[in-house]
Amino acid sequence: MGDSDRASTRRRRATFAAGRSASVLPVNGKSAADYQSSLSAGISSFNGQGKPDCSPETVGSKSKSEKRKRRGDIGDRLSCHKTQESLLSSASGYNNYRGILNWCVVMLVLSNSRLFLENLLRYGVLVDPIQVISLFVNDPYSWPAACLLIVSNIFIVVALYTERQLSKGSFSEVLGFLVHCTNLAIMLTFPAAVVLLVPSMTPVGGAFVLGTYTILFLKLYSYKDVNRWCRELSTVKAKKLARSLSCPSAQHLREVKVCYPGNLTIKDMYYFVFAPTLCYELNFPRSPKIRLSFLLRRLFEMMFFTQLLVALTQQWMIPIIQSSMKPLEDMDLSRMTERLLRLAVPNHLLWLIFFYCFFHSSLNFSAELLRFGDRQFYMDWWNSETVTYFWQNWNIPVHKWCLRHFYKPLLRRGFSKIVSQSAVFFLSAFFHEYLVSVPLRMFRLWAFLGMMAQLPLAWFVGAFLHGNYGNAAVWISLIIGQPFAVLMYVHDYYVLHYRQETD
Repeated sequence: MGDSDRASTRRRRATFAAGRSASVLPVNGKSAADYQSSLSAGISSFNGQGKPDCSPETVGSKSKSEKRKRRGDIGDRLSCHKTQESLLSSASGYNNYRGILNWCVVMLVLSNSRLFLENLLRYGVLVDPIQVISLFVNDPYSWPAACLLIVSNIFIVVALYTERQLSKGSFSEVLGFLVHCTNLAIMLTFPAAVVLLVPSMTPVGGAFVLGTYTILFLKLYSYKDVNRWCRELSTVKAKKLARSLSCPSAQHLREVKVCYPGNLTIKDMYYFVFAPTLCYELNFPRSPKIRLSFLLRRLFEMMFFTQLLVALTQQWMIPIIQSSMKPLEDMDLSRMTERLLRLAVPNHLLWLIFFYCFFHSSLNFSAELLRFGDRQFYMDWWNSETVTYFWQNWNIPVHKWCLRHFYKPLLRRGFSKIVSQSAVFFLSAFFHEYLVSVPLRMFRLWAFLGMMAQLPLAWFVGAFLHGNYGNAAVWISLIIGQPFAVLMYVHDYYVLHYRQETD
């Protein structure tokens, strides 16, 4: 009996030890560590009173989630592929190319740095700030450009005097129209005649003066039209005029609004002359105050980018243009193409710098100084997918003027949209040629033909190229078209002046 009791005791101890060891063996695919973690999770699932959350819903949801997780782990081990497109495919819908854009910028900086170093090693330092003065003044005792700028005040006063006489009824509408037309015609012909006939007028000075007179021409034309519209409205619907043009709006209740003919003053006229807009209004939107920090930033940008434009032109553009004369004379097509591509990069870079310096820095500076509220001088022309969208958005002041005083009046007179758009491009082509050929004292029509070529280009891009392809076509026309016109004018100017001197 004693032996049997001892044997049964040994069997019970062995069974108990086996049970304890089984608790640390894998159970249902779980290791001991998994069992301990599940045990600790179960202990932590007590409620606020220290009691475990053993409701059937909680237990069931946990078991289901664990089953789904186990199935998901097994599925990931068995399959790692699914139907999807490559990121660079158009069907993927991926459009975050910020890293590629940064790479393009880095490559552009590195490549242009190499060109800059090559230019310095070949030509040395060509930047000469004193030479810039000679671009504007040929004879230190003759300042025809400055004299023409002073004379421009006569045309401003004539336009104001004519509008005052029309408001009082001293001039008839026909007589006022004739005076305005004569004044505007002289504004275009008189400075052009001075630039062509005065030998001391430099090409750069002539271009600056003619650009100023062109801006003034567009401003006074708008001044004439708006005041005529005010007279027409005042005779028909005086109350409607007061509401639409002169009454205070919700955001300008504190400002005193001007009614026609109270706007016909010297102060109002010269505010419009210096304001960064070509379209006249009786009451311009005004900013609340002048921000000194904003003003100083724009002034610094103007000074910096002006110096940068001059330096890049002297150091980079002029050597390439000078080296392009021989291939143009020999009509060597391959070398002409190579020079054109060499000129395309610096020319386009200078154009972009000029755009920022003028349309952002300069116009915002004058707008801030005059508290001019409408600062929309440009739109996102760099995203242009059509040529038409580019011309509508890169120069908003000119686009507003053309739309308000030229395009819409043609539509109201019964002309079709195609004819009206062609007329707008024709007008733009005329002023482009006017601002280039007259200062250079030669007429080659390259700028005129370049602008008129925008019509078939706009049709082709709009009809056959869309999206990114259209945007690329717009960029190519900007990068290649401008240096081509520059080479043509420089070549003709060189042949006309310097070649005759050597002969």
